[in-house]
Amino acid sequence: MRFPRSSGVLLHPTSLPGPHGLGDFGPAAYHFIDWLVVAGQKLWQVLPLGPVGLGNSPYMSLSAFAGNPLLIDLAELGYKGWLHADELDSARNFPTDHIDFGKVIPFRTKMLRHAAKNFFAHASANDRAEYESFDNQQQSWLADYALFMALKGEHDSKEWCEWDRDLAQRKKSALEKSRKTLAEEVKFWKFTQWCFSRQWTALKKYANEKGVHIVGDIPIFTAFQSSDVWAHPDLFSLDEHLRPTVVAGVPPDYFSATGQRWGNPLYNWDVMERDGYAWWIERIKSTLALVDIVRIDHFRGFAAYWEIPAKQKTAVHGRWVDGPKEQLFDTILLKLGKLPIIAEDLGLMTDDVIALRDRFSFPGMKVLQFAFAGDPKNSFLPHNYAPNFVVYTGTHDNDTTIGWYKSATERERAFVKKYIGTEGEEIHWDLIRLASQSVADMALYPMQDVLGLGTEARMNLPGKSLGNWEWRFAWDQVGPENAAQLYELTALFKRCSSERLELPAYPHGKKLP
Repeated sequence: MRFPRSSGVLLHPTSLPGPHGLGDFGPAAYHFIDWLVVAGQKLWQVLPLGPVGLGNSPYMSLSAFAGNPLLIDLAELGYKGWLHADELDSARNFPTDHIDFGKVIPFRTKMLRHAAKNFFAHASANDRAEYESFDNQQQSWLADYALFMALKGEHDSKEWCEWDRDLAQRKKSALEKSRKTLAEEVKFWKFTQWCFSRQWTALKKYANEKGVHIVGDIPIFTAFQSSDVWAHPDLFSLDEHLRPTVVAGVPPDYFSATGQRWGNPLYNWDVMERDGYAWWIERIKSTLALVDIVRIDHFRGFAAYWEIPAKQKTAVHGRWVDGPKEQLFDTILLKLGKLPIIAEDLGLMTDDVIALRDRFSFPGMKVLQFAFAGDPKNSFLPHNYAPNFVVYTGTHDNDTTIGWYKSATERERAFVKKYIGTEGEEIHWDLIRLASQSVADMALYPMQDVLGLGTEARMNLPGKSLGNWEWRFAWDQVGPENAAQLYELTALFKRCSSERLELPAYPHGKKLP
């Protein structure tokens, strides 16, 4: 599918400013959309929006369908009368330059519990009707997710395969008993999903009305400790003890000499095929109800994936196994029609992956940080692009452009300077300009690059288990000049209206906390 020529910014909502420990769907998110408009940007790319699991990673979500309760704007719950100002004021001591998950998660969960208690005790008839309507409409996944979270709490976060055997095996009588004994906890988790849904829906509507489209992200795999694997164990490769027999990852590559052992259970593709890939169809459909365009992470895994025996501690001793290939996407497109999908086709690219991507005209990805380690035939160099691609200066898995440049080899630095015709003093803007002027239909830049930040602002280091996903920015780092420079490049290279090249008035947007 070809997309209009455009550009945008990659920023996960947790990185936004805000008063309660991490970015959320509050005023700062609306202000960021206003800023994107001024900067001439039409795209806002986010990471997966699901509830985070191991390592606080959005790619190890507790559900493929639920939203992350940490993103709920607590102040809005206060406006609804479900939280008190003095409760929210206790968050003022959180750091503003990074996320302290160890403190933020219990605080926000406590606030959500207070809000839920007040909602169920004092909600208006209209709010209660909206909640009940959401509950009824989302039963296909919400009932299992809410019960899973309740049981997870009751079992001190033990893996679900270690729960009481009847619960792990989903015996009907055990599930019915738990739904009754944990009814209040189940209601709480449903409440958080309703709050997430209505706040995100309002935010996305605001973005779309301003001409900004949301680019979402689907991880190819799901976490073992998730409601999906617990609710559908037959869809995954598990042993008689309900533990994974093989897990996902990638072989040694640019990022790691021992590869990456992600640990996600692998799919039973034969079982999925027999039921018409129903789980995948619902997953794509559900995600596209939240976003305008979806990037599918690790797309090459649909052609062939790296299978690692679960007993192995690294990804070195794995093997390539054929994926579902075109059959999966033929079935999905037959059910859902033409879809706005971006294929994350980085890593080891083989002819079958390229053929699968091109069969459906999914745009692939180009990352400029990968362009200068080889020679002029390097496929990441812009003169080798075709239009049906999305070019990035870097992604959430890369260092920032300034950090990359400082750690690059002398040859890489010499190559990039000659290629662009620069001295490298503002290498982040050099690469943003290079991406913008390329023939790629879409160009996306991490917010860290727009702000000219170094390695300290890196979002994720693959293979590192702790300290990721914590970066945040502050509004005092974002001056009008950032938007002005980005707008000028965007207009010059026809990624937005070029009727005027002067910068429009900088908006104040919504009042910020």
